Formats: sequence, structure tokens, C-alpha cells
Amino acid sequence: MSASSAFNDEKGGSSNVGEPEYGHDPASGGIFSSDYKRHDDLKEMLDSNKDSLKLEAMKRIVAMIARGKNASDLFPAVVKNVACKNIEVKKLVYVYLVRYAEEQQDLALLSISTFQRGLKDPNQLIRASALRVLSSIRVTIIVPIMMLAIKEAASDMSPYVRKTAAHAIPKLYSLDPEQKDCLIEVIEKLLADKTTLVAGSVVMAFEEVCPERIDLIHKNYRKLCNLLIDVEEWGQVVIINMLTRYARTQFLNPNMNESLLEEGGGEKAFYGSDNDDTDDEEDKEEKEKKKTEATAIVKRKPYIMDPDHRLLLRNTKPLLQSRNAAVVMAVAQLYFHLAPKAEVGVIAKALVRLMRSHSEVQYVVLQNVATMSIKRRGMFEPYLKSFYIRSTDPTQIKVLKLEVLTNLANETNISTILREFQTYIKSNDKDFVAATIQAIGRCATNIGEVRDTCLNGLVQLLSNRDELVVAESVVVIKKLLQMQPEQHSDIIKHMAKLTDNIQVPMARASILWLIGEYCEHVPKIAPDVLRKMAKTFTNEEDIVKLQIINLAAKLYLTNSKQTKLLTQYVLNLAKYDQNYDIRDRARFIRQLIVPTDKSGALSKYAKKLFLALKPAPVLESPFKDRDHFQLGSLSHLLNAKAGGYQVLPDWPEAAPDPSVRNVEVKESVPEWTKCSSREKRKEKKADKPFYSDSEGESGPTESADSASDTASGSESGSGSEESGSGSESEESNEESESASEEDEEEEGKKKKKNVEKIKARKPVPESESEPSSGEDVKKSEKKSKPRIGSSESESEEDDDSESESSESEDEESEEESEEETKKKKKTTASKPPSKPPKKENKKEKKEMSLLDFDDFDPAPSPSQVTPLNNFLSSSLVTDLEGLSLTDNVLSPTTIIPSGNLKTYELLHRITGEGLSVEYCFSRQPFSPDPHMVAVKIQFTNSATSEAKSLHVEDAKLQSGMRIKEFPEIEVLPAGETVSVVMGIDFCDSTQAANFQLCTHTRKFFVSIQPPVGELMMPIFMTENEFKKEQGQLMGMNEITEKLTLEEKCQGEHAVVQRVTTAANLSRVPCGSDKECRFAGKTVTSGSLVLVSVVTKEDGAAQLTVNCEKMVIGTMLVKDILQALTQ
Repeated sequence: MSASSAFNDEKGGSSNVGEPEYGHDPASGGIFSSDYKRHDDLKEMLDSNKDSLKLEAMKRIVAMIARGKNASDLFPAVVKNVACKNIEVKKLVYVYLVRYAEEQQDLALLSISTFQRGLKDPNQLIRASALRVLSSIRVTIIVPIMMLAIKEAASDMSPYVRKTAAHAIPKLYSLDPEQKDCLIEVIEKLLADKTTLVAGSVVMAFEEVCPERIDLIHKNYRKLCNLLIDVEEWGQVVIINMLTRYARTQFLNPNMNESLLEEGGGEKAFYGSDNDDTDDEEDKEEKEKKKTEATAIVKRKPYIMDPDHRLLLRNTKPLLQSRNAAVVMAVAQLYFHLAPKAEVGVIAKALVRLMRSHSEVQYVVLQNVATMSIKRRGMFEPYLKSFYIRSTDPTQIKVLKLEVLTNLANETNISTILREFQTYIKSNDKDFVAATIQAIGRCATNIGEVRDTCLNGLVQLLSNRDELVVAESVVVIKKLLQMQPEQHSDIIKHMAKLTDNIQVPMARASILWLIGEYCEHVPKIAPDVLRKMAKTFTNEEDIVKLQIINLAAKLYLTNSKQTKLLTQYVLNLAKYDQNYDIRDRARFIRQLIVPTDKSGALSKYAKKLFLALKPAPVLESPFKDRDHFQLGSLSHLLNAKAGGYQVLPDWPEAAPDPSVRNVEVKESVPEWTKCSSREKRKEKKADKPFYSDSEGESGPTESADSASDTASGSESGSGSEESGSGSESEESNEESESASEEDEEEEGKKKKKNVEKIKARKPVPESESEPSSGEDVKKSEKKSKPRIGSSESESEEDDDSESESSESEDEESEEESEEETKKKKKTTASKPPSKPPKKENKKEKKEMSLLDFDDFDPAPSPSQVTPLNNFLSSSLVTDLEGLSLTDNVLSPTTIIPSGNLKTYELLHRITGEGLSVEYCFSRQPFSPDPHMVAVKIQFTNSATSEAKSLHVEDAKLQSGMRIKEFPEIEVLPAGETVSVVMGIDFCDSTQAANFQLCTHTRKFFVSIQPPVGELMMPIFMTENEFKKEQGQLMGMNEITEKLTLEEKCQGEHAVVQRVTTAANLSRVPCGSDKECRFAGKTVTSGSLVLVSVVTKEDGAAQLTVNCEKMVIGTMLVKDILQALTQ
């Protein structure tokens, strides 16, 4: 028991029932008290006949456990209730038993029959909980019962129970390893499971019990690859790590030819300049060997990647955008270990993104980046600035970033990196400064061109006030001088002078070693240094004393006239030193350099021994050989093999048989015949390239759909064919699932029928179905136009000219098309089935028109509707089909017309000498760069003379911000106004962009600061998508505020208008008229922003903002609150 509970036990008998416990933290009060009286109360409640009392007691007990209290003495009272009929009580009893079953095994065994009955309970949660408790009782007697329970649960109807069975397997294995064979059978059965819920758990069990049984994975490999995207995050990590090892045993090395060719001359050239010419013959032999190897490689047939290998790479790529750092790290290591060299680069961006996370995540990511950057330097070079060190970084992060910067250093960027290092040396963090100086040394050894520059820089540091900086510089200079000592005798002289000032033992020792080693280069200074050192010998540290003895010995051998007496004096002092190492060294050196009758044959070779040529030290990265551990593993982090680590296998010499992964088709099942024909259809589709060169021709359906669905451009979409893009994404998803899953085939058919029914019932343009060629797209576009025109012509007279032109196009296209399609179109376009559907169709068009933000007219009239059927995919149409929306749900007020956009003053006409400049955020996509905010700038020339050469200069921006200037305005006549658009990437911050606005005579300093609501762009979402995304952005990412709405603002229309005025968001459909929902994403990073306003009685309301970026969320809440309460 804890200290506080023991204290309460002492005072137990006399304390009152309501007396609070003396808690060990400020939050603990008298709510959950652990004295005997309170426990007696709980026992009474658990023994009562009322379920409500039992439930209350169990809630309190579980709360005690959650707060770290010991509730084990309640075990007998709780375990009695395991047979309770109330499901809620039963669930909580099982939660308690899972916690204490291992401690109270004897009592738990008494209830084992109840647990067995629980395994047959109709409620899946009870069955799973009973199995979980059973597997938590660590007694070998019940192993057969556990085994039986696991086997039954593995065949359960509920995937949740099967998942629990997979979790129980490693527990049983650790209790009784002899059950391994039986457990492998269960694992094999569960691996064939088609549900995503089970996949991660069973692979975890496989890794724990039988990771060597790779044959179990063969049949399930493709299924696991396809399910991967839908498995929960921690399951994804386990599966990816397992598949990495699997792929290393089953596929050939995609970089096989390249790696052998590279070995031909890579390292030799790197250190070639420093080698002596002694090994010429060996070098020749090696070169000949490598030549023969290279010719063999050329003769070898070209490498063709296994389709299964490609499947794994394709299906894991989208996971690089996962919000879970562990998943991103797992995919990164998979690509590093398995992908062809040309494809590995995609992981760099994802890893750099992770570096914005917490320092713990940064530490792990940087460890892996440091290893990767040694072999794949080019991958991270574009992101060099991401590894620059911030003053707020912890020391271990700083050191790792230095490591990466040093690995990335080459001839082109070394000047930038050295400039960066210069500023780091001024840091107050001493360990970091020392690491920086070592990094400079490594750059100097690796890049010969900057060696002298680095040496000069380090020598300048010798005059630094900070002793640690000087000491570390000395140690690094010593290593650099060993490469070319004869050229740098002046530096050695300079360092000799420092012996008076430097007190750090390692630095003094390094200087003495240098002077001793190269005493021939400084013959006049060396004896004098020895004289000074002899004076202070007794007060020096041991490491310095040893170097003084060495210096004395070397000078005695090279300059005995001047130093004979000094050497004898130093050796005599060392003879009586307290440290036995120094005494032994002195005795040994005296015998070696001062020949006597007793001295042996070694004294003849004293000079060779002491003054032998020593090879220059190679400054290598500590991460050089770490990649033999699997990246992302604990073993890689520690650089030592951790318990349970599975060694990453080497690539096979010859590819194993790929047919082992083919799944046999069972003829007994009739559904398979239909499925195979569907697969054939799918294969025909797959013959066309997924993202073809003519992507631009693939119609507005695909391009617009992919643009709205994917947050970060084409990268997210190009990952897997299963994820789908364009018009048939939903159908293709269903088809891919049905091809791999027998059980869901019927469901897939039904869905497909439903989609076909909807298409038949509703006049959907042909552009929604996937066109086979560019011509079909054009035709379908032409045909879709007149229908919209004709349906809207009754209410819109302004668009006559458009409808006429569309009709003429329609005639041309009809001539080309077949007669049947012509008839169909005429009937669907001109004769709707009945009047109500016609209205509904109109409404839907109205709603959908607002999704097309790109084509949105700057100043729309309420009656105008943008034709958007081209834009929407069939999946969106089906999503909208079931929604019963009111007319004003997506009315044009959700987006502010440009006439109502707030304008800001950039330059007053008095300051600007007659030139006044205003700007507004146009809320239009900025076409040159979608990651920039479009800013509309209006110049008005109020002066009498014309203004010339209006342009932007000298932009002073915060790091990461970018600016795209507007084209220069050559002449602005007096009294006239002109508008231009410029793009600014504010980097998702409200910091101002400062720049100069120039005319032909003057320059004006101006700045544009965006409100937080203008840093985002609207996105379309269905109600379900909104709820799903909102559920994922809880906790720290959710901000809720209560407010009171004014009378003017209590209507739904007013709330929508004010929110969309404050922030550039779009309206999300909502079934309730009491709630308004809005969605958008930040322009730069694409982070989701979700806003909901729930109105209550008497003008009370609740505002909720969910945003991946907490700072943006906080600022947005303030702005919207202000907009709603003004």
C-alpha cells in the first residue's frame, strides 16, 4: 500500500465516514478516501441487491485504481459480482479483475467457472473481457482452459473478441512456451482474418511467438499490404516492421547493381589524398578485381522489381502523411531498407515534418536521420535549413542536428554550414560549443578545400575568453595538424605560448603531445616549454604529467645537449609521484632512453619507438555503422542489441519463388466466379497508367476532386491504386476490397447496385464516369453544359447567351455521339420524372455550386449558380443524395462576395505624396503557388502627375515566409486606379510581411499583417467526414468557449455570415438547425480547421474550434468570439 493509505489505516477506526483523506497531491481531496470505513461502505454497496448501488461502487473503485490507489483488499467483494446480470456492472468488474487477477490468483481461480460462462455471453464486450481476465491469471494449472478459450475466441463472430484472442496469445506463450505449436495454429488461423481490427494484433502475436515462421506470411502478404492503410496506427507500425523483415528475405536488392559499382571507387577517393604510395601493388590488384566485378555486373541481366515488392512500397507511401510519428518512422525505415535509391527521397520531407514535434520525437527522428544521411546524403540536402539549431533546443537535440549538418557538408554548402557553426560557438551551452568545434574539425578532415580555413578559424578561437572553447579547439587542432604538420609550424608555436594560460588538463596534454611529436619543427621553443612544465610538474593533473614525461623523453632523444638535465629532473620528480602509472612510466622511460649496463636491446631502438610516424586520426561519425540495426528500433537508438530485437536479414542472392504468395481459389464457393470477372475488369482498368502523362486532359472531375480531397498535392494521392482518385473512387475502393475479401463481396454488389440506381434516377453528367480518352471528356463536358442551362433557364434570364452557345455545342456533340445516348440524354434533360424531384435537383445544384471556389465569381448575385456538375465526382453526389438540406444550408452567403471584403490601408495618400494604396485578402486561390495567400492591392493616384515603375523591393520576411511580387506597373496616370494581386506565404503565422513599395522617385516601407482567418482556405466536407476528423482532433487540439449571442446575431443566417466574415471557411452540411459547422485548412501546411457553433435557448451558444495547430486555433477562437458578440 502507498504511504498515505498506510497512514489512513493507522487512524482508521476512529475516523468519521466523511473525514477526508490526507492526500499526497493537491488534487486529492475527500472524494475517494481509502480508510477502512469508506471501504466498508463500498463493500456494503457491492453486497446490496440494487444494481445502481453496485454500479456506483464499481465506478468509485475504478476511479481509485485510475488515481493509483490500492484497491486490492476489495477483491473478494468485487469478484462476487462477476455473475451480476447488469452489463454495465459486469464490464467494470472485468476492468477491476484484469488489474488485480495476477496479484490475487487464488481468489481469481475460485471464479474461473464464471469467467468460462462469460466466454459464452451474448455481449461481445463481456466475452472479450472474460478472455482478458482469464489470460491475466498467471497460473500454469489453467493453461489448458486458456488454450481452449483462445481457440474458441479465434473463431468468434465478433472481430473485437478475435482481436482479444490475438492479445492473449503472447500472454499464454510467456506462461507456458511448450504451447507454441498449438498457438502457431491459432496465429495461422487469425492471420487469414480479413478485418482490419484483428490484423495488427495477430501480427504482434506472430512477432512475439514465432517470428522465424516466415512461411505463415506468404499467403497473407498481399492482404496485409492492402489492409495496411485501414489498420489502427500501432498495428500499422507492427505490420510495417514485420513486412520489412519479410521483404528482405523474399525479394532481391533493388540497388544491387548500383551498390557494387559504387564500391569500385567510393571510399578510396575519399581518403585517397592522405595515403602513402607504399601499397601501390595491392591497389593495382584491387583495381583489377573491381574491374572484373564491374564487367560481370554489366553482363548481368537488368533488375526487374517483383510486383509484390512494388505493392508494399506503393501501399505504405500514403502513410508518410500519418499524424502518428511512429507510423511515419516505420514507413521511412521500410523505404530506407527496401526501396530503390531513386525512390528513397520521398521519406525526407516526412521526416523533416516530424522534427516540428516534441523533443522526444525529434531525438529519435534525428538519430535515424543521422544514420541515413551518411549513406544517402543527397536526400536531406534540400532541407539543410531544417537542421539549423534553435536556441530553445535541448542539448542532445543540438548535438544530433550538428551531426546531421556535418554529414550533409560538401563543397557547395560548406561555407553556409561554417557560417552557421560560427554563431553556435557563441552559445552559452558549453557541451554544445564543444560539439560544434568537433564538427568543424570533422568538416575540415572530410573536405580538403576548407582545411586551412577551418584551421585558421580554430586558431582564432584560441584567443577566446572561454577556457572550454580554447581547450576543445586545441584538441581538434592537434588532430588536424597531424595531417600536414610541416606546413603549420607557426600554429604549433602559437599553441606553445598558450601553456601559460590554458588550465584544462586535456588541452595542456594535447599541446605538450604536439610539441613533443613535432619538436624538430620548433627546436628553439620545445626545450623552453619543458623548462616551464618542469617547474609546475608537481601541481599538474596526471594526464598532463604523463605528457610532460613523454615530451622530456622525445627532447632527450633529439636535443640531449639542452634537455639532458631537465629530463633527469622530471624523471626524478615522477619517480616519487603518488600515482603508480606515472612512477611506472618514469621507470620504464629511464631504462629506455638512458642506456646503462643493465638496459636491454630495446634502448637501441628508443628513437624509433618514440618518434615513429603516426597515422593521422580519421574523424568519423559515431553513426557510421549503425545501419546494420533496423532503423527506428530501440537497438538502433542504443547502438546495442536490445532484448527481443529481430536481426534484419541480408538480401538473398537469388529471388525465392514468388508463387508462394499466390492464394488458391476455392472452387466450392460460387461467389468466386463473379469475383474473378470483376477482377478481370479491374485488371483492364489497371492496364491504363494510374497517373498518366495526359493528366491535364482527364477532365475537371478528376483534377478538382483530387485537389479537394488531398491535402498536400499529388504526393498523397499517388501512393496506392486502392485509394483511388477521380470519379470512381468509391466504386474502385469497393472493388479492391471485394477482390481480397470473400465475405464482403455481396455487400459490395449491393452498394454498386445502389450507385447505379442513383445514377439512373438522377441526371448526372457523363463527365462523372471515368472517360477513356481526352475526346470523351470534351464530349461529356459539352453535353453536361446544356442540361444545366436548360434547367436553370426558367429562373435565370441573364445567362441566355451562355445557354445558346451551349445548345450549339450540344448539336455538334450529338452528331458525333450514338443515337441511343442522344435519346437518353434528351429524356433526362428535358423531361424529369416528376415536379418534386426537379425542385430537389435544383436545390442540390445550388448547394453544390459553392464548392467550386476556383471558379467562383468575385461578385455573385444571389440568383447566380455556378455549374458544378463537372466538378463533383459520383462519390460526392451519392454522399449528397441522402442529405435533407434546407435551401439556405449552402447559400451564397457562406462565402463573402468580394464587395464585402474588408480593406486595409497600406499607404496613406499624404505619406505616399498623392499615391494611396489599399489591400484586401481576395480569398481566391493564388494560381502561381497554391500555398500562398492572394492579396489584392489597389493603387490610386491622387496626385497631379503620373506615377511610374510601381514595384516591390527588399522584402524583409521571417524565416520560412515567401513573397511573390506583382508584375511592375509601368505607368499609373493621375486620378486613375489600378488593382494587382500578389502572393504571400505567411507560413501559417500572423507575423507581418515587411517590404518596400517603390515608385520611380520614392521608396515607402510598408507591411501586411494577416488576420488569422485569412490564413486558411475553405474545403468541402460531408457531415460524417466532419465528425470523424473532429473526433481525431480532441484534447489539446480542441478549444471550447461559451458565449451569449446578441439579438441581431441569433439567427442561423447571421451566425454563418459573421463566422465566414471572420474566417475563410466553408459551411458543412448539418442535420440540426441548432448547429452550424464550418471547415477549412491552413493555406501553407494544409492543417485542418474545424469550427462548430451550437446555439441554445436565450441566445446562449457554444463555440468549438478543432485545429491541428493550437496557436491558430486559439487566435481563431478570439476572432470568431469577437465577431459573434459585437
